[in-house]
Amino acid sequence: MNASTTPWKQLLLQAVEANSHLRHSSFFQLVSFFTSATIGANGKPANRTVVFRGFQDETDKIQINTDCRTRKIEDLKHCPSGEICWYFTDSWEQFRINGRIDIIDGSNSDSMKLQQREKSWFASSLKSRLQYLGPDPGVPTITEELPNDVSLDPSAGPVDAFCLLLLDPDQVDYLNLKTNTRMAYWCSRNLDGEKCWTAEKINP
Repeated sequence: MNASTTPWKQLLLQAVEANSHLRHSSFFQLVSFFTSATIGANGKPANRTVVFRGFQDETDKIQINTDCRTRKIEDLKHCPSGEICWYFTDSWEQFRINGRIDIIDGSNSDSMKLQQREKSWFASSLKSRLQYLGPDPGVPTITEELPNDVSLDPSAGPVDAFCLLLLDPDQVDYLNLKTNTRMAYWCSRNLDGEKCWTAEKINP
């Protein structure tokens, strides 16, 4: 699926390009629902800031790298749906993107997905990869200083803690505050299982 068959994707790519001079423009908020190991899903939202890692090949699936030891992984296993909220400060554009999130870690049995995970790993900087060798996120710090002798072979594949998330959009809400324009996009699937996007202009 290319940008011409996914109208909101072209808008998003244009916004990314127009705001690329701003370092924060690659960050967006991901909202999911956090859970409890003892009582199950409690329905409360959990909001995190993550980094846009591009689209998966020629699809409209959004790639996010994360640590499989973080709380968000357990949350997504219980409720694999999420919403992105992404605001571009220079062009005054907001994208809210709803969809299902696929978790791809080292235990995944799909060889194609493991290849995607590896590709995303090597697309990351070495400094970014080193973060996955640190202590478990979100637990009390035992020592004041992190060990400085951690090293990583640049040619080595993904470590166990590295996880690729793929958000497969099914609804997109686009708002342009400069033109006072708002568009709603939602998808259905044809008989071949391919996505078909429908667009409608709505009130801001």
